[in-house]
Amino acid sequence: MTLLIILACVFGAVALMVILGERFGKPMTDKQQAKFGKTTWILMFILLLAAIVKGMSE
Repeated sequence: MTLLIILACVFGAVALMVILGERFGKPMTDKQQAKFGKTTWILMFILLLAAIVKGMSE
């Protein structure tokens, strides 16, 4: 029963994000997309390194 409540909360939160994103969101420009893409690669690399370090320390 707890799992169903958690899934319902997650579904509600995602539905709310989609509705609000469609209503109030605006498209990104090409410059913003390029900047976001570069930032994403850097963050993913940092997360991967952190996971490797954490895995080696166990």
